[in-house]
Amino acid sequence: MAKIILVTGGQRSGKSSFSEKLLERRDDVLYIATAVRTDREMEERIKRHRQMRNSKWETLEGFKNLGVGIKESGRKFILLDCVTNMVSNLIFTSEDLKDIDPDELKLDKDEKDRLYSEIKSLFEEIIEAVRNTESEIIFVSNEVGMGLVSEYPLGRLFTDFAGFINQYIASVSDEVYFMVSGIPVKIK
Repeated sequence: MAKIILVTGGQRSGKSSFSEKLLERRDDVLYIATAVRTDREMEERIKRHRQMRNSKWETLEGFKNLGVGIKESGRKFILLDCVTNMVSNLIFTSEDLKDIDPDELKLDKDEKDRLYSEIKSLFEEIIEAVRNTESEIIFVSNEVGMGLVSEYPLGRLFTDFAGFINQYIASVSDEVYFMVSGIPVKIK
């Protein structure tokens, strides 16, 4: 039977380490890395994450068409790190925002709803793929609902979308953990 787990918390709360520890004795893992190399510091983060992983794990780098990758891998366990990186990447690569200055972001409600639906459908595709393969998946995501409201329209759009996606994943999850200073608190 398929199993869905969400691990959420603030930055540097221990989400990735805890998630990887849940799978440390498993070799049959597909690690989905959604980060994009944007600068030297991000390249170093990606390199450190790779070095910490079990060398027997298969890695899929990307943030689109992941349902297909899950089906093709045939792995029993999946770790997607991280949801908020994926949401951010999907926003920045959307046709609606491709040529827009982030400071001048002006999308009406229908445009925002359409973009959110496109993004949510990609997460629905992942969950459906997991359920169809009887795999177990762990989603790692930043909790975005505990900070300040961004003064920039793009920041508010990201926070809204990431928060709604987190709520969606939590609603379909079998287990949800909230990380606080490296300590997992099971909330579902």
